[in-house]
Amino acid sequence: MKILVTGGCGFIGSNYILHVLKKYPNDEIINLDKLTYAGNKMNLSSVENNPRYTFVHGDICNQQLVDSLTEQCDAIIHFAAESHVDRSILSPGAFMETNIIGTYRLLEAARKCGGKRFHHISTDEVFGSLGETGKFSETTPYDPRSPYSASKASSDHIVRAYFHTYDLPVTLSNCTNNYGPYHFPEKLIPLLITRLLDGKKIPLYGTGENIRDWIFVEDHVAGVDAALRSGVIGETYCFGGNAEATNKQIAEMILAAFDLGDEMIEYVADRKGHDFRYAMDSAKAKDDLGWEPHITLSEGIQKTITWYENNEAWWRPLQEKLIEHITEKKA
Repeated sequence: MKILVTGGCGFIGSNYILHVLKKYPNDEIINLDKLTYAGNKMNLSSVENNPRYTFVHGDICNQQLVDSLTEQCDAIIHFAAESHVDRSILSPGAFMETNIIGTYRLLEAARKCGGKRFHHISTDEVFGSLGETGKFSETTPYDPRSPYSASKASSDHIVRAYFHTYDLPVTLSNCTNNYGPYHFPEKLIPLLITRLLDGKKIPLYGTGENIRDWIFVEDHVAGVDAALRSGVIGETYCFGGNAEATNKQIAEMILAAFDLGDEMIEYVADRKGHDFRYAMDSAKAKDDLGWEPHITLSEGIQKTITWYENNEAWWRPLQEKLIEHITEKKA
């Protein structure tokens, strides 16, 4: 199979490419990435000379480009997205352009090229916020609460419309919070790890009681691959980690790994519209795809800490770029 991966220099996309090239010796990858702040070619330095891997620097909103690349491929795996909630609150326009118009451009390319197989990556945030009980599933009504989640919800609906209107062979997946190697250091877990590696206190929104279901990125990309190869056309699959924890509990797990205590936590003003809880029911993915997560939260946290300890040359330049971006915004 020859696969066009969008956003393959991002966190989850790069892990997916590494997974495919390792597992399938006859598969080929074309990676289309705009290389925005969260895209990093260093994520794939280990395969940059692999003859089965091709990198293309470009924008998914460029119809001519995506048409030409889609013609060369058997399938599209669509990871590319603006994805950080805080950034969507400050600058929503980029999220509408990339997440909605970019998805439309790719769908048009897939349709015009004879109906190419299309898998769309979405998020649990399109479902809104849970109370203290219950889980999201494939039938949960949509209730997005930020510009980011609203733009992803819109793209999900457009993908399904292309399935119903044009018989485009699509599948979709929604996942909970990912973590692991190559995670951009503005996100919670790598932010806490890198700050502690620098000997600094770690910030938590509000009281730290917001709850997320965490999935190790290698488990997630295995689920995406299963959906592409054996998913039922037109269906959606939810991937969760069976690992709910409050943000404070995550912080305490990481602090414990550093032999530090709660005195290193610094509480900051809460995020606007901060969803209280996310959790995912993955029963359908287990039944239909034979998929389930294998990495426990404690194991995954330790793997992630070890990776950041051993890869300062990867995250240090990104951390500095992030500080520069925040300084520019404040100015």
